[in-house]
Amino acid sequence: MIVPRAEEEDVDRRSLHERIAADLRDDIMSGQLAPGAKLPSTVHLKARFDASNATVQKALQLLKDERLVVGRAGAAVMVREHRQRTIHPASYMAPAGPGEPYRWLAAVERQGVRARSKLLDVSEVTPPADVAAALNLPQGGEAALRHQLLLIDDEPVELVKSYYPLEIARGTAITERRRITGGTPALLAGLGHPPRLSVDRVSARVPTQEQYRALRLPSDLPVLRTLRVVYSDDERPIEATVMVKAGHLYELQYEFAADATG
Repeated sequence: MIVPRAEEEDVDRRSLHERIAADLRDDIMSGQLAPGAKLPSTVHLKARFDASNATVQKALQLLKDERLVVGRAGAAVMVREHRQRTIHPASYMAPAGPGEPYRWLAAVERQGVRARSKLLDVSEVTPPADVAAALNLPQGGEAALRHQLLLIDDEPVELVKSYYPLEIARGTAITERRRITGGTPALLAGLGHPPRLSVDRVSARVPTQEQYRALRLPSDLPVLRTLRVVYSDDERPIEATVMVKAGHLYELQYEFAADATG
């Protein structure tokens, strides 16, 4: 029998345990299964998904590997506390005040956890094509790179690569292998390039090998990739940053005021 093409396209070709994990993951991420809540029993899941005990256990193991749930054989499986974090990107653009830490670090620590950044590399490189275009670099042009890993309670949460035009970065702390007090927004403002506008382009992607290792990802679940371009006066691009975080653990929240002019 020949299956019509439309029906072929409607088939979910994932293994049943992957499909079960996907549905339960959505329940967790949406809050239907809140932090601390018990997952439905194995008996219930077997009936709901018409699956064997072994298949349900494989699905639950995926969620355990993803650090979304905890539990052991013979005991209830529960949603881990505080696994999903909502990020407010717009709140991190403004420079920190004198002597204050980078705004991301301060915001996370207000949630009662320990946050830190690990500087991985500082160098001059030829950036990816989308970054080069954002910074208006010539063909083969280089930029200053600051490569960092952000951690919460020693767990890697975000891989960050920030690029700066060399005419701005050279001779400044941007090109030095050390932390910058208040972060680069404060430094750029002090150099006469105050951040005026930030534009984000967010996409979901399969993680690269580097991202997979650095973020200790449990599988090839998508990551959230944000390309943020920061502009100063006269719409001059002064920074382009690629930020990558685990897609199953984070969501981004943007807030927009209604346009009164219509």
